[in-house]
This record gives sequence, structure tokens and C-alpha cells, in this order.
Amino acid sequence: MSHASRRKRLRYSHRRRNPPGSAPGTLTVDPSARPSQASLIAYQAQTYHESPAAAIDELLQASTPPEIRWVNVEGLGDVKLLQSLGQRFGLHPLALEDAVNVHQRPKFEDYQGHLFFIVRMPLPSPANTTANTTTVATPNSSPSSSLEEMQRFHSEQVSIYLGPQFVLTLQELPGDTFNSVRKRLRTEGSQFRRLGADYLAYTLIDSVIDAYFPVLEHYGELVEELELAVVENSSPNDILKIHALKRDLLSIRRALWPMRDMLSAILRDDTPLIQDTTRLYLRDCHDHTIQLIDMVETYRELTSGLVDIHLSSVSNRMNEVMKVLTIIATIFIPLTFISGIYGMNFDPAASPWNMPELRSPYGYVSVIAAMTVIAAGLLGWFKYKGWLG
Repeated sequence: MSHASRRKRLRYSHRRRNPPGSAPGTLTVDPSARPSQASLIAYQAQTYHESPAAAIDELLQASTPPEIRWVNVEGLGDVKLLQSLGQRFGLHPLALEDAVNVHQRPKFEDYQGHLFFIVRMPLPSPANTTANTTTVATPNSSPSSSLEEMQRFHSEQVSIYLGPQFVLTLQELPGDTFNSVRKRLRTEGSQFRRLGADYLAYTLIDSVIDAYFPVLEHYGELVEELELAVVENSSPNDILKIHALKRDLLSIRRALWPMRDMLSAILRDDTPLIQDTTRLYLRDCHDHTIQLIDMVETYRELTSGLVDIHLSSVSNRMNEVMKVLTIIATIFIPLTFISGIYGMNFDPAASPWNMPELRSPYGYVSVIAAMTVIAAGLLGWFKYKGWLG
């Protein structure tokens, strides 16, 4: 990424923040945000109702307690819809403000009557450039193409609100990793429907965390391919790819580390909205974040080692070139000395000591033969010493 693009992204990030001195809970929606679309899934043990892409009042009127309601909003461009949701579910204004300002780090807040979670969800494809993005390569058929065709990996902020009988999720963009959750809810007789809203919130968080495993698995393959490329045939572009990998792994670490702290805070918090049975599953989520962080740290160490391998490879290749040039120069030193002597303009008729070899009928042949013997002797000596490879 160029310096101009980086500055542009930073300006865009700051533009989404509220102006200094704004009242707490002020909802400042980014003008380029996607239009909001709400959908509802209401269920209990024996019933299931799904209402996609409808008005929020119609959605909520379609379900009645004791059904558990999951309202999912894709896009944060509709302030009135977000304010209506806040009033309907009694959400704290600060929680809504954090959902709209999508520069938040993953965290957990316990408000009166509901819990608030923020997670960073990786997206499988570059869907839109308005999301917070980092660079990552996508899987390709060959190692060389995966190294050359590095695309952008998009991640988005997902805000999750958990109440006694509801779960509300706010997403920046359409598309998510919750399809498996929806499929389980649609299954008639599923044990999922018999559990509370806290279990639904757990499954959403767990699906976001599990989405990082294929991302990091591909990063591992990319590190191996780059290591092979650096060792076998290092190029000047490799150092740029290495720094890109280090920057991307650091971005993923910034997303996973706060999520680990968030889950630790949930496990420590004694809130009645999360049952003890659900805490066991959240503990498993916490273990998954630890595994992911270990993978990130391992890949970061390997990537840092690739810098040393690249520099060593470049240095070794330079040493090989210098060795060949030194051998060639060493061979030509005595040859140049001999040819330089016989290139001097001395007259043998003026004195018997002025290069009498010039009058010999075999002088030229003798000199050429001597130079050939010297060059062959030096090559043989270098090979005997192991200096020729």
C-alpha cells in the first residue's frame, strides 16, 4: 500500500469518529455506510418464524414472548432504524454509539438489562472497500500464483446485544459467517431451540472466532511457500511480501487479543443473563482464541525469520558472485603481467638484454603456452582447494 493510500485510509477512519466534544451517545453515521436491512428469526422449542428484509415494527409484531428473537441488521446507514431498535430493546445510548463507530476494538460491556459485545468478523472475499481492511493472500492453485496475486482481506465490526429474550446483531456489510447458526435454528426438533438467548449469542461469537481458523491456515501455507521461494530463488520483491505478511498478522493479532480479553471478562462477570451451562461453551471459545493467538505468534516469528533468511540468501548469492569474479581476476593477473611485459617497446638490437625472446622463432608460441599452463594450473589448484563449488 502506498503512503497516499495509507493516509487516505487514516483520514477515512477519523472521519467516522464523532467530533470532539460531542454528547455521549451521539449517532454519527458515515455517509458511505450501506443502507440498513433488518431480518428477524423468532423461535422456541416447537415453533420457528423467519421474516427477512422487512420493517422493524412488522418484524417485532410477528413474534410474541416467550419466543427468542434474533434481529440481524446489515448496514449502518439508517439512523432512524438504529434509534428505533434502541428504544424497542432498551439499549444504552453508548452501546449504540459504539456500534455505529466501527473503529472499536473487541470488548464486552454489562449494561442494565442487556449485555453488549463487539467482535471483528473476517470476511471471505473482498466484498466492498468500505470495510476496515488488511492485506491477505487468498488460496490459489499454485504456490507462485498465491504469492503473486495477493488480494485484500476484509474484516468488519459486528455488534451483539444480548437481552433476556432477544439477541440483536449489527453488521457493516451484507454477508456473514452465521449461516450455520441459521441452519441449526431451521432444523425442526433441534436442541438449539430449547436453549436460551445466551446460547444464541455464544454460537454467534463462536462462529466469528472459528472463521479465523481457515484464514490462519492459509497464512501458514503462504508462509511456507514464501519461505521456499526465499530459500530457492530470493528476489527483491520477497522482502515486500514479508513485510506485508507481518503487517497482516499484526492486524489479526489486534483483533484476536482483545477478543480473548473480552471472553475472559464474560467468564469473570456474574451476570444472570448468561447461564452456567453457557459459560462452559464460552470457555471453549476462550480456548479457541488462545489457539488462534498461538498460531498468529508462530507465524509472526516465522515471518520475522524470513527476513534473516532473505538477507542471508542475498548475501550468499553476492558472495558466490564475488568468488567467481575473484577467481577470474586471479587467473588473469599473471596473464596480464606476462602480456604487459611483452607489450613494452624495447629494441633487442640496441642491447642483448632488451627482450631477446622477441627474435626467437618460437617466442609467441612459448608465451601463449606458458599463459595457458599458468591458467590451467590455477584452475586445477582452485578446484583442489574446493573453491569452484
